[in-house]
Amino acid sequence: MINVLIVDDDPMVAEFNKRYLKEIDGFTLVGVAHSVKEATKIINNQKVDLVLLDIYMPGENGLTLLNNIRIEKKELDVILITAASDADKIQTALRNGAVDYLIKPFEFKRFHQALASYREKFQLLNQEGMINQKDLDELLLVKQESPASDPSKFLPKGLSRMTLHIVFNAIKKHGNSPFTTDEMAEITDISRVSIRKYLKFLNEIHVIDETLTYGIGRPHYSYMFNESNQSILEQYE
Repeated sequence: MINVLIVDDDPMVAEFNKRYLKEIDGFTLVGVAHSVKEATKIINNQKVDLVLLDIYMPGENGLTLLNNIRIEKKELDVILITAASDADKIQTALRNGAVDYLIKPFEFKRFHQALASYREKFQLLNQEGMINQKDLDELLLVKQESPASDPSKFLPKGLSRMTLHIVFNAIKKHGNSPFTTDEMAEITDISRVSIRKYLKFLNEIHVIDETLTYGIGRPHYSYMFNESNQSILEQYE
């Protein structure tokens, strides 16, 4: 799970952000701070991966906290969620390493987009092993090619290439042993609902094989990696 700290001096806004966060898989709230001082104390005493940070607060503002985080080389990321819309503050935030910037008021769709994008980057960069150029480009670059010029097949709606990469790597590491949806969800720290979508897709293109197993209680599905078909995934963007 990704540990999140919300920093906003407005209790109502902080509560809205807290409720929004609960709607997105893969995140857990470790605290809510209403000032830079409170936030600094939490960051120094708890494991925080991501800060959702306001700029306008009494006393020191959010950009001061962001700057301090960079000076002290804290291993965490920051998304600005603020009413500050002037170019100078936006530029300062981005230069200090903010990974996204949401201007209040915003819709949940934009909040979800920011968190989902961050989750994919976090999972990709925190996996073991090497990252290939294609996945890194997916992480850093916006594709310019139009669908008409790209012969590759597209993933089904709702699936992301980076999350698929994480699931597929976990399946490969599992080797020739069968696994269940619950086991893969636990290994990847991705919700069971999402995992089912990726396993369904991989089974449809025969990269994994599905077996219905009968035993005590309800029958359940298990899966096994079909190594001979793994090259099929290279067709998908």
